[in-house]
Amino acid sequence: MLTTQSTRGAEAGSDGYAVLLLHAFPLSAGMWNQQLLALEEAGIAAIAPNAYGIEGSDEMPDWTFDGYARDLCAMLDDIGCRKASIVGLSMGGYQAFAFYRLFPERTASLVLCDTRAEADAPESTKQRHEFIEAVENSGPAEAIKRMMPNYFTPETCKANPSLVERTAAMIMEQSVIAITSAMKAIMKRDDATPLLPDITCPVLVLNGREDRLTTAQTAENIAKEIPGAELELIQDAGHLSNMEQPARFNRALLGHINRVRSL
Repeated sequence: MLTTQSTRGAEAGSDGYAVLLLHAFPLSAGMWNQQLLALEEAGIAAIAPNAYGIEGSDEMPDWTFDGYARDLCAMLDDIGCRKASIVGLSMGGYQAFAFYRLFPERTASLVLCDTRAEADAPESTKQRHEFIEAVENSGPAEAIKRMMPNYFTPETCKANPSLVERTAAMIMEQSVIAITSAMKAIMKRDDATPLLPDITCPVLVLNGREDRLTTAQTAENIAKEIPGAELELIQDAGHLSNMEQPARFNRALLGHINRVRSL
């Protein structure tokens, strides 16, 4: 079972539409609080699940994004959602690719945020193995030490220390198994690059302009390969663009959703 955060009355409306928000590694659905609030105010059904082992979701030491996508589809069935806009940030973007590949008929649109399509290069795989070993030895504090410097711009870290503290606290709440099993799932993901030219639903690519993990160039490359994809770079934002600049992110997200719903 997956635990979730959602808009009030998350059941999909008469049109069978909802927004599915997929969180980054190694955070929780709590990273989407500002987006859930904006969607609720707009009267749009939305649901943000916690990946396996996160915030009460069932632990799974060995899982894949394909298996997770199937559970997400079952979750959409439970709320009466026939089609969803899949919004995924970083790891959530990898999951969005998996969902679309398995369930294109259930995908109203994709919003790919601060993510990449290609599989890991050998050097990245080596670094991920080292990350897993370090977290197994030192716990979630090690994940904080390794991940936090890449999340926000230096200006935000100085101007908004409470955001940094809240994000670190979110990581600290996760178990070692939840963190390491998610990293293993990231390492096992399929290369989504061959999928890009075949995506036929509306796509918005959102990226922090100052993102150092998935750069603006990475986002431009994704948008270039998907027919008709829109690209928006969010000023003064790093990797967690939705948390760092929620007003700008929400404006782009709601604009996309309104366009999709009017089709």
